[in-house]
Amino acid sequence: MPSVAFYTLGCKVNFYDTEAVWQLFKKEGYEQVDFETTTADVYLINTCTVTNTGDKKSRQIIRRAIRRNPDAIIAVTGCYAQTTPAEIMAIEGVDLVIGTQDRDKLMDYIRDIQVDRKPVNAVRNIMKTREFEELDVPDFADRTRAFLKIQEGCNNFCTFCIIPWSRGLSRSREAESVLNQARQLVAAGYKEIVLTGIHTGGYGDDMENYRLTDLLWDLDKVEGLERIRISSIEASQIDDAMIDVLNRSAKMCRHLHIPLQAGDNSILTRMRRKYTVEQFAEKIKLLHLAMPGVAITTDVIVGFPGETDEMFENGYRVMQELAFAEMHVFPYSKRTGTPAARMEEQIDDEVKNARVHKLIDLSERMQLEYGRKFVGEVVDVIPERDYKGAPGTGRVMGYSDNYLQVVFEGSDSLVGQLCRVKITEAGVNECFGQLVRVLDAEASAARGGETKPLAVRQVLQAN
Repeated sequence: MPSVAFYTLGCKVNFYDTEAVWQLFKKEGYEQVDFETTTADVYLINTCTVTNTGDKKSRQIIRRAIRRNPDAIIAVTGCYAQTTPAEIMAIEGVDLVIGTQDRDKLMDYIRDIQVDRKPVNAVRNIMKTREFEELDVPDFADRTRAFLKIQEGCNNFCTFCIIPWSRGLSRSREAESVLNQARQLVAAGYKEIVLTGIHTGGYGDDMENYRLTDLLWDLDKVEGLERIRISSIEASQIDDAMIDVLNRSAKMCRHLHIPLQAGDNSILTRMRRKYTVEQFAEKIKLLHLAMPGVAITTDVIVGFPGETDEMFENGYRVMQELAFAEMHVFPYSKRTGTPAARMEEQIDDEVKNARVHKLIDLSERMQLEYGRKFVGEVVDVIPERDYKGAPGTGRVMGYSDNYLQVVFEGSDSLVGQLCRVKITEAGVNECFGQLVRVLDAEASAARGGETKPLAVRQVLQAN
């Protein structure tokens, strides 16, 4: 049986794409082996280019694969492959570079290379692509949450970001295809689906009269699906229709990831973001009204060119007031080929690091504060695995719909079940709770099968 080993760098979308590519190999009778410990016949490296460091790490992994088995076919895909294929082709031992499209042709290329062993650069201009690449993932190693890619590419061209050049312009997956995949995932036992993409909230921008909110209502009708989570959405995409679906659908998770990136208007302008701090704050206020108890998490870039101490402090105060449930904090990193990399007033690394630590401290305080609000309350948790903080101690961990990571006593048999858990203690990265009861399939189906207003949902969660 031929073997394949994968190495994935970068974001969740890349991990989804690797899973999709694995399905292609599986259909051809390949077995998947560990990249680090086993010699494979084919190595596939899914690269990242979001920072210059991503490029460098990708090159290191490609060379490592070549050293592991010089006779293996070395295939390189992903964002770095899309933007700089010649640089990868120049690495001796690379057989195939394929980028972020045409991956459905991957097995044909590999068969050809097995015959005549000629290196192939299969990268095309991504900016001309208007079709969503249909690659299904019917199963995940993680048994409780399934990722479902609904969108590819981005039209935003933020000054710090290379992604439109590596992923192309925004294109949406056909609604029927998304719904069919969702039904398949539910049939495979998944209760929660996470909608993902490069610019997920831009779903439908290239469609006639069909938007993300229409898709959410259609997913709401999928029988047996308990939870719908959106991986990320821009503040500018939260309109009245989105507020309405969040308010009325019983399946929408009380968790939204909304990138702020900076808490100062002059920096947001330099980043070419499409909102002001005031507009962002207004959307957050509306969300809290529509979904009491909602967890809002965010991304922040620290030390963007021209960020003065005063601008940073402004942002710090804004973030404090917005009371996020958690912040993902990144020091600004120059990305060659982006406008921001050419800007003057680049910030010293030491200053950046000090600011990053200050925001991480704030994030941890906010995380703890958010968790404390739920002590004594009952939440619904789908356990994902044994408690990794203390394996084998008879405790499991999983996420509540509002993204609290909850640890409680219970056996492995609870993994994938919808459990009602009372929160007993809040922590920074995890909260502790006590199992109240496991919701049986009937109650679960009754709850998921119809749309319930917010008041009813709160009553359900209290019982």
